[in-house]
Amino acid sequence: MAAEAVTQIISVSQTVDAVAEQTFYIPMTGPAARPRRSLKHDDMFIVLDSHGDIGASAGGPDGLFHYDTRYLARLELVLDDLQPLLLGSNLRDDNSALTVDLTNPDIYRQGRLVFQKDLLHIVRTIFLWRGTAYQRIGVQNHGDARASFELTLLFDNDFADLFEVRGERRPRRGTGTSKLLGPTDVLFEYRGLDDTERTTALHFDPRPTRLSVNAATWQLELDPHESASLFVAVSCNRPIAEKPARFFRGLLAHRREMRQSTIGAASIETSNNIFNEVLCQAMADLNMLMTETPQGRYPYAGIPWYSTTFGRDGLITALQMLWVDPRVAKGVLRRLAHFQAKAIDPHADAAPGKILHEMRGGEMAALGEVPFSQYYGSVDSTALFILLAGSYFERTGDEATLIELWPAIEAGLAWIDGPGDPDQDGFVEYQRATEKGLANQGWKDSYDAIFHADGQLAEGNIALAEVQGYVYAAKQLAARCALRLGNPDRARKLEAEARAL
Repeated sequence: MAAEAVTQIISVSQTVDAVAEQTFYIPMTGPAARPRRSLKHDDMFIVLDSHGDIGASAGGPDGLFHYDTRYLARLELVLDDLQPLLLGSNLRDDNSALTVDLTNPDIYRQGRLVFQKDLLHIVRTIFLWRGTAYQRIGVQNHGDARASFELTLLFDNDFADLFEVRGERRPRRGTGTSKLLGPTDVLFEYRGLDDTERTTALHFDPRPTRLSVNAATWQLELDPHESASLFVAVSCNRPIAEKPARFFRGLLAHRREMRQSTIGAASIETSNNIFNEVLCQAMADLNMLMTETPQGRYPYAGIPWYSTTFGRDGLITALQMLWVDPRVAKGVLRRLAHFQAKAIDPHADAAPGKILHEMRGGEMAALGEVPFSQYYGSVDSTALFILLAGSYFERTGDEATLIELWPAIEAGLAWIDGPGDPDQDGFVEYQRATEKGLANQGWKDSYDAIFHADGQLAEGNIALAEVQGYVYAAKQLAARCALRLGNPDRARKLEAEARAL
C-alpha cells in the first residue's frame, strides 16, 4: 500500500510538471491561506491579503506591481514579533482604499502574560496614487493601563517580472541592491538584463526607532485611550529627492480624481435597491480597471495577470459600454490605432494593419523572453476595432475622431482581405507564426481550446465562426462610415463584400 502511494505521488508530481511546462501556463498550487484583496491606480496595482500584508502567507500572487514588475514582494506588520489578530477588512465601495482592522494577541514576556488580547485597535488604511502605495497604521490603546510594545514592518523585494511571478523560470536575472538613505528612507535598486534601472523607495513617518534595509520598528508607549499614527509610502521609480505627498492630502486628491473621472457617464437607478448596489459596484470595479494612457482612458483586462492593454478585452468592454460612456470607446480606439502593426514581424505575430492583442512593459518582454512587448496574436481584434469605430460614430456622430481613425480602419480592412485570409477562401483565419506565440488566437485562446469532435486538437489555419460575424458587421459599419465621409464607391464595395461573406 505504501509503495502504491509513493507511485501515485510520483505520478501526480510528474503530471503537474508536464502541465506547468505548457507555454505561459499559470500554475495553481492550492488555495491562499488568507483571502486576497486588490487595488489599482493607472499602471500600478497591489495584491495583499486580508490582514493588509504582502508575502505573509502562501498561495497568492502578492506584491506591489508597476509596469509588469513587482516592486515590493513583502510588507508584513508584526506586534512584538507576533502577527496581529484580524477583526475585519473591507474595500471602499469605490475601490479607492482598503481598510483593515486588527487587534493584539496575548503577549507573553519571559513566560508571563503581560498584555491581554483585544486591548489594542490597529487600523491599516491603504491606497494607491500616482506611482506610490500609501499606508497609515493607526493604533489606539483601549486598555486601562499604559501599553508598551513594538510595531515592526518587515519588507523585501525581488523585482520579479510578472511572468516570473506567474511561474516562468529564468536562467539569469539582473542585479539588485538595498541601502539606507537616512533615518526614514530605504531604497531597493535593480538593474535588469535589459539595462533598465528600477527603484523602490520606502519612506517612513515618524522616524522609526530602528531602521534596517528589511525592517522598520517603532517602540510605542500609549496611555489609556491614547492613539498614534504611523505612515509608510512606497514609491516606484521616483527620483530620490522627490518625496511623496502626505497621506491625507494624497487620499483626498485620489478620491477627487476618481469622482471627476466618472462625470459624464450615464447613471442607472431602478426600483430594486439590491440591484442598484450591484450596478454601482460593477461601475466601481470597471472604473478601477480604467487607466490613463497618452491616447485616452483604457480598460485594462484584469488583476493580477492581465493588468495591461489587451486589444480584444478593451474593444469588447468599450462596445458594451457605448450606451453608458462612449468616451471609453474613444480612448480604446485611439490607443489601438496608435499601436497598429506597420510591418511583418513573425516573433510578434504582426502584419501591417493588424490590431494589438497584448502589450507588456516588463524585463522579460523587453528581452524577448516572452513575445508580448507588443504582440498581435489575436485574430478578432482587427475586425472588432473596425466594428467599434463604426458603432462609436453612429452613437456619437463624432466625425473628427472618425476622420482621425479612418487610415487605421482602411489598414485593418486591408489586413482582413490580405494576410488575415492567407488562402483567400473568404474567411479570416489564424495560425501562429512562431512556437513562442499563442496556439489559439480567438477569445478561446487556451492551447487546447479548439478541437474536433473526437477530441483531437485542431491544427493548421483555423477560421472561427464568430470572427466571420465580426468581419461582416465591421464591413457593414465601415460602409456607412465611408458614405458619411463622402466615398460612395468605397461604401458600395464594402457592402458587396459583406453580402458575399
